[in-house]
Order: sequence, then C-alpha cells, then structure tokens
Amino acid sequence: MKIINKPKINIGIVSDVVCPWCYIGKRRLEKAIAAMENEFVFDIAYYPFELNSEMPEEGRNNKEYLVRKFGSEDQYQNIINHVSRVAASEGLEFNFDKQHVAPNTRNAHRLIQFAKEQGKQLPVVEALFKAYFTDGVDLSRLDNLVAIGGACGLDKNELSTWLSSDAGRAEVVFAEQEMQKLGISGVPFYIINDKYGVSGAQPAEMFMNAFRDLQKEMVAAGEACDIDGKNC
Repeated sequence: MKIINKPKINIGIVSDVVCPWCYIGKRRLEKAIAAMENEFVFDIAYYPFELNSEMPEEGRNNKEYLVRKFGSEDQYQNIINHVSRVAASEGLEFNFDKQHVAPNTRNAHRLIQFAKEQGKQLPVVEALFKAYFTDGVDLSRLDNLVAIGGACGLDKNELSTWLSSDAGRAEVVFAEQEMQKLGISGVPFYIINDKYGVSGAQPAEMFMNAFRDLQKEMVAAGEACDIDGKNC
C-alpha cells in the first residue's frame, strides 16, 4: 500500500490592487480553496498588472478619473453601485465615497514583491485591497504603504528604504511585460499549474470544477513509503 500525498495546485494570480473584480475574484477563489483544502495543497503567487501605468506618481482625483474613464457620472454611479452590490454578496465592503485618490500602483506592486521575499505576500495583498476599497487609504503615499506592510509584519525601516529607492522597480516592469507576452490584457487572470488560464472573477463553483478536472490528469508528487520498501 502506498501513502499518497495530496496533489498540489499552483495558482498564479495576475491582478491590480485598484481592480474591484480582482478583490471579488480573490474572495471567490478563496471560497473554492477552502471547500477543497482536504483534497489539494494550494500554492498561490501574485503577479503585477497596472491598469493605468501612465497614472502620475501622486495619482489623480478618483471620482473625476473614473467618470472620465466610464464616460459620464451616471455610468460611473451605475458601475460602482453594481460592483459594490456584487462585492457585498461576497462579504466585502466597498466604500468608493471614501477613496479620493486614484493612485499609480507601481509602488504597491513593489510592496507586494518585497512581501513575497519575506513570505508575507498573501496578507499584504489582502491588506492593500481592503485599504483601497474599504478604508479609502491613499495608496499613492509611501508612508501609507509602509504602514500597511508594517501591520502585516514587515520591517518598516527596511520597507521604507526599499520603497524610497528604485529597488524592485525594474522587476515589476519585467513581470508585467511577461504577462503581456502571454496575451493577458485584463485582470483578474489566473494561471493554474502553468498550463491553464482563467479570465475574470469567476464564481467559486467554476474554480472548484476546474480543480476537479485537474485532479483527473494529475499524479501526486512527493516522497512516499511503498510496499516493496525501496523508499523507506
């Protein structure tokens, strides 16, 4: 009899911290993972995507920017009302009225990169989403990014030095270019086991079905004890 380890599923998530559907998709994916954690081991990594890489460093007025982007104030209201309702159905609180600044998100992605190196990428990503959509935090300010990272257990002095330099900037740009080469032009986008791509904030059930389909073709890897005694 062989002891089989749970198969591992790697999920690369391409997203931007100011993308509402990325936050909604995050919750839906988490629900799917929670429902299937007894069947699989999940390894999640985030990759950068800037919805507006030309945004000034100091950002712009959020409402003015979105009204211009969506075409009219009525359309702006319709869109934020819809996305807020969907977010609420997933247990998220969106407060667009609190958010006054549409930020350039490159420094936020540099923070995510720094956090990955410290083993704290996932809590930092969650904290950035909550800061922007729920709490109305201005993510264009380095001191706010440092505070977010510090609250997640990162060393504030090291992080402040990192963000105040050009460290990680080229790596973020390179990663974004690699995502573009894969044909990714919108987020969220999920890369599962470096083989399958899923676009958009799909329902949790869709992710669960995808994981079950993967299970049919996966072979669990890892050390095992078998009956012939060759391994242990």
